[in-house]
Amino acid sequence: MSIICRNSLRRGGFAGLRETRLVMSPRIFRGHRESGTSPGIGRFVYLADARFMPLGETRMHPHKEIDVISVMVEGRIQHEGSLEHGQELHADSVQAQRAGGEGFTHNEINPDNFKNRMIQLWVLPETPGEAAAYKVFESKPGERTRVYGGPAEQDETIAAHTIIEIAQVNAGDKLAQAGKSLVYMTTGEGTMNEGPDDDQTIREGDLVESTDFNFTATGDSKLIIVYEK
Repeated sequence: MSIICRNSLRRGGFAGLRETRLVMSPRIFRGHRESGTSPGIGRFVYLADARFMPLGETRMHPHKEIDVISVMVEGRIQHEGSLEHGQELHADSVQAQRAGGEGFTHNEINPDNFKNRMIQLWVLPETPGEAAAYKVFESKPGERTRVYGGPAEQDETIAAHTIIEIAQVNAGDKLAQAGKSLVYMTTGEGTMNEGPDDDQTIREGDLVESTDFNFTATGDSKLIIVYEK
């Protein structure tokens, strides 16, 4: 088990946002991976915790052969692009976009005069040349919501062996994930362990690389869970 603390890493950004990268896989960043970041798990290759400046935007840009998952934590985003132009995301909304071989262009815009916060994740597709796809989800208090991954025979999520779930855990409640996982705490605080004598406190901005993750929330908490199935 290891913990990477967001506030210990370099803060960067581009266009109208400032971000901290916590996952940078050598599969795509090669010699440009930043010190202290996680290499990811499976085909999950990137995680950035970003704040858009007031009225800031990413500017229109393309993606191809990558799946982009955007998790809104605070504020709003107005989505522009070749997939579902005009969609608005708010806190607890999750947007999943598959670029595939078709590709897509997008611009995410903060429409407000105050900062917002969004977590962006990237997953490499398992099959090249697929059609572009778009999904939106809403996570809810006390629930665990799958927003990416699952078998090919379903169409509720973008199919993949890499699973991404959003868990909202009420104070006093527990959360468990068997096997190897990466867990990012977007808000809240709690204790976790992989055994009877190794309790550790984790807080907002902590990325946990774990085997058999067990968590007890000491305050209302929101976590992103990534694992292979």
